[in-house]
Amino acid sequence: MTAAEADQFLRETRIAKLAYLHEAGAPTIVPVWFEWDGEVARVFTSRTSPKARRLAADPRVALTVEEPVGVHERWVTIEGTAAISDAGTVELLARLARRYYQPAQAEQAIASWTAKPEMWVTLTITPSRIRSSR
Repeated sequence: MTAAEADQFLRETRIAKLAYLHEAGAPTIVPVWFEWDGEVARVFTSRTSPKARRLAADPRVALTVEEPVGVHERWVTIEGTAAISDAGTVELLARLARRYYQPAQAEQAIASWTAKPEMWVTLTITPSRIRSSR
């Protein structure tokens, strides 16, 4: 893909797979909601989640997004580092809930999650390399 095609692909609503390393060095992958702003990807997670704990110790990640089965193969992988912060997390989780859920389900999730906003953090993924295929 061209850089513009990869950018557009990442702006579409898709489930991504976040790869990070366990303490012993073995990789693991989890599905996540995300947003891409053209420069960084953002994911929210529980402050006490395994991924938040591991990324605090070793911020190296890869985020992969692909077409579903039955569609011509296209994918984008962002390799880089994840920074953990509280800034903008409530707004991010609200945007993503409204993007990934139907309206009623989104508002219910937002109300539940924002009842304890201190539980959530943002993972901001800054690319060191972006790879793609079309």
